[in-house]
Amino acid sequence: MVFKAEPVTVARRCAGRADDLAPRDRTPDPNSEGEPDMCDICVVNSVKERMLSRRDVFKAGATAAAATGTAGLGLAAMPAFAQAPRALHDMTHELSEDFPTFGGVPGISYDKQFDFAKDGYNLYVLSVNEHTGTHVDAPLHFSADGASVAELPVESLACPLCVIDIRARASEDRDTQVTPDDLKSWIAVNGEIPDGAAVAMNSGWASKVGTDAFRGADAARGGSLHFPGFHIEATQMLLEETGAVCMAVDTLSLDHGPSADFATHYAWLPAGRYGIECLAGLDRMPAAGAMLMVGAPKVRGGTGGPARVMGLV
Repeated sequence: MVFKAEPVTVARRCAGRADDLAPRDRTPDPNSEGEPDMCDICVVNSVKERMLSRRDVFKAGATAAAATGTAGLGLAAMPAFAQAPRALHDMTHELSEDFPTFGGVPGISYDKQFDFAKDGYNLYVLSVNEHTGTHVDAPLHFSADGASVAELPVESLACPLCVIDIRARASEDRDTQVTPDDLKSWIAVNGEIPDGAAVAMNSGWASKVGTDAFRGADAARGGSLHFPGFHIEATQMLLEETGAVCMAVDTLSLDHGPSADFATHYAWLPAGRYGIECLAGLDRMPAAGAMLMVGAPKVRGGTGGPARVMGLV
């Protein structure tokens, strides 16, 4: 996407000069009394006035996105920064063989093909479960013909971030869920959920990575898992009443751990929205006002994949 500023026309700014930005004869005027060349000043001022701010860039992006038909993911408009971002935060867990997975087996393995000592360089063949570590769930993950991860519009990967904080409740009930009341409470304080938003659950679960509590496997109940997620009624509210494009959690699944029907997955993803699971760093994000930048992999036919996610505050 290319943004072009409107050309500067000096003639409009400096009456009596018709040369605009064309090269001018710099020979001093013998009748001049040494006054400054005001047209040079006007050129500088005009350029300054027409420089695109970050807000202008994102507004221009919204127009271009609409023109190219990328609103299919609920993108009524590209997000705009309320102010210039001051800090960039990594919201991605480091992926390794030790990172906990939904199925309980390592999500990545390494097969070293070349070694620096022997070959002069290192190279691994990696075997990676698409849905391991901090990762994206594409619509195709829970639908027969939804968009693959490579088909997610790039405009949907820059999102106003709305953080729903349920840490207090989750500390008492590991199976708790984000409900419509949680969403309504957020809206009452912060205003409407923006179009193109990522709505993220902060349950405090990111701090449990590296412990058995992150999966919450219950051996006494056939190994069922226990962690928070989005209730189907909250999911339906987001679908019916907002233009949010992304649902994010700091746990292993959009659905809470005990779910047997994956109702939230089956509602959210086939509707053309996408998800992020195992998100880190939500404790450093405000409830509203930050931006989420999602480095989703561009793998043809992929149902998702590990992502580098960043927060701009």
